[in-house]
Amino acid sequence: MVKAWVADVRPLYDRDRYEQYYAQLPDFRKRKADSLLRNERKAQSAGVWILWQKIRERYGLAADTPFNFSHSGTLVMCAACTDGRPVRVGCDVEKIGDLRLKLAERYFCREEYETIIREEKEERRTEMFYRYWVLKESFMKATGKGMALPVSRFCIRMDDPPVLIRQPEEFPEEYHYCEYCLEGEPYRMAVCTTDSRIDKELHTEFVL
Repeated sequence: MVKAWVADVRPLYDRDRYEQYYAQLPDFRKRKADSLLRNERKAQSAGVWILWQKIRERYGLAADTPFNFSHSGTLVMCAACTDGRPVRVGCDVEKIGDLRLKLAERYFCREEYETIIREEKEERRTEMFYRYWVLKESFMKATGKGMALPVSRFCIRMDDPPVLIRQPEEFPEEYHYCEYCLEGEPYRMAVCTTDSRIDKELHTEFVL
C-alpha cells in the first residue's frame, strides 16, 4: 500500500531547530540545503528529509523502499510504498496561488484545459488548475522523468479518483491517483502510483 504524509516546516524557521536537524542530514542533503539562498527553502529541503527519516523509523522501511518527496510553502510531503513492493510512486504538493490559464492553454492537453474553463467562477477555475498541476507532476515524478516529460504527452480526466486516459508509450503500466487536501489550508496534493492500493488518509502525525 502507498501512504502519504505531510508536515509543517515552520518550526525549522527557528535557527536552533534548523541546525539540530541539519546536523542529522547526510552530506548530499547538506550540500543541497547549503545551495539554497532563502531560509524557507532551506527549511523545506531539510524538513522533507527529516520527515522521510521519521517515516522510515516508525514503519521500519528498507532503504530501497519506493518513495517520493515534494514541498511547497510551509508544507513538505512524502509518499511511500509501505510493504516494499517494486512499484512506481510520485507525489506533489502545491500552494494555491494565481490562476495560470495561459500556461494551461499552452501546455495541458485540450480536454484538461476545457475542464478548467468550464468552471464559471474564478475560484473554482483556480482550484481545478492546481488539481491538474499536482496530478500531472505526481505522474511525471512517478515515471522518474520529472520535468523532462512534457505535460502535453499525457492526459488526465477528472473523476473520483482521476484517471489517466492517455500516457506515453514508454510508461504503459496502469497508474492510480489519490488527491488530498487539508481543511482550511490553501494546498492541493496528489499521489500517483502503479500500486492499486492507496491510503486515502493524509497522515499528519509527524511534527518537525
